[in-house]
Amino acid sequence: MIAIVDYGMGNLRSVAKAIELIGGRAKIVDTAEEILSAQKLILPGVGAFGDAMENLRRLGLIEPIKLAIAEGRPFLGICLGLQLLFGVGHEDGRHAGLDVLGGAVVRFDFSSVAGGEGLAIPHMGWNTIHWQRDCPLFRGLESGVYVYFVHSYHVVPEQADIEATSTRYGYAFTSSIWSGNMFATQFHPEKSQSVGLKMMANFVGL
Repeated sequence: MIAIVDYGMGNLRSVAKAIELIGGRAKIVDTAEEILSAQKLILPGVGAFGDAMENLRRLGLIEPIKLAIAEGRPFLGICLGLQLLFGVGHEDGRHAGLDVLGGAVVRFDFSSVAGGEGLAIPHMGWNTIHWQRDCPLFRGLESGVYVYFVHSYHVVPEQADIEATSTRYGYAFTSSIWSGNMFATQFHPEKSQSVGLKMMANFVGL
């Protein structure tokens, strides 16, 4: 069973539908007990970093999520679910994250990029991802595939070796990470058609 964490800020049904389309079993959950009994965990998310952490705190889900990761259960973060893994987010102030990974979440800044004034924020639509490592989540796919993004902030990991893919939008940024049992993407696999479904199938098959 794959638990999809509901903390009031995710496009949960589309994630669950993608899992079901490739033959997986998904359940939307919002309690510590359900998280700790799941075989795999997906943390989706759309919205503000600080609000997300407050919701997780209010629901008592921070420690269960961190414990599930520490116990080695396969984990997939999507969009905000990637960003929350890091130590601090700089959206509307400074907010502590789950701090599972070292690093920060920062807003796109094109002030020193030639032609950057023409780049819109948020970064929205289709863009390519390029392999930095041979990651199990992307098995059967080729570097340079197109996936779907919607975000104004991106992660800056302290450890360069956790970067799984990079993407260029004004400059190169980390578009996914892989560290042990943790996989997380800035893009939305559930909105990325056949490419995204292949990633979901790889996660289900871990």
